[in-house]
Amino acid sequence: MYKTIVVHVDGSPLQHARLRAAARLAEDHGAHVIGSATTGTSWRAFAVLAGNMGAPAMPAADFQALRDAASACLDAFAVDAGRLGLPSVELRLVEDEPRYALLLQSRYADLTVLSQDPGAGIDAPVRGLPEQVALHGARPVLVVPEAYAGAPIPGTAVIGWDGSMQAIRAIGGAMPLLQRAASVKLVLVNPDTLSELHGEEPGADMALYLARHGVQVDVVVERTRATHGDALLSLARTTGAGLLVTGAYGHSRYREWVLGGVTRELLERTPIPLLLAH
Repeated sequence: MYKTIVVHVDGSPLQHARLRAAARLAEDHGAHVIGSATTGTSWRAFAVLAGNMGAPAMPAADFQALRDAASACLDAFAVDAGRLGLPSVELRLVEDEPRYALLLQSRYADLTVLSQDPGAGIDAPVRGLPEQVALHGARPVLVVPEAYAGAPIPGTAVIGWDGSMQAIRAIGGAMPLLQRAASVKLVLVNPDTLSELHGEEPGADMALYLARHGVQVDVVVERTRATHGDALLSLARTTGAGLLVTGAYGHSRYREWVLGGVTRELLERTPIPLLLAH
């Protein structure tokens, strides 16, 4: 079960959806929720930057304004958490960049809840945060799209299984959700290309592993010319899934960039919560 959940707090419109997701999970698992807001920089970095810009002295009021803005975001978060009936909430203000603050705090939590990056042309305080925290963090990341309105997580879960270490870690991180799922689809897209990772019967060994953990699992083999990401998203739509689970960046970042990686495709297009681990 998840007992500690960290939620990124930045005051953006996307925050409401990720708080609803965290509240849903906290209710199901009896979890403590930590709202984490940041100043965006440390005092030392802020002072160095000001000095490099030729400022004779670093006015403390300038940095305090950053603290005040973050505190205001936390106050609004606390109000929303109260409306959702969260029984155990903690507010944290960290003097650092969001990615570093969340990476540190994720070490002492079961799950970090972030938002999907908004589309092009929409202003956002920080972009690429889900990728950074999933790639370098010690815990799984739940990426919540703006359209999430409080549906059960997971309901039906779709797992992208390719035999990789990243996928194994994602499945381990999602286990508390998979055990509560109405059904789980273990999806292998064109598994013949990775036969050395799947054994004689692709998906059978992982399905047995999941079943021993009490997961109601079906193996789905998709042979398609579509991208892996598109195949997973299509199956999630047709099954009415409430959660996608996949490893983050199973290939090198360079290869993912050149080939148009599955991770990036899912992060950009998923209409339902996406659990990632690297």
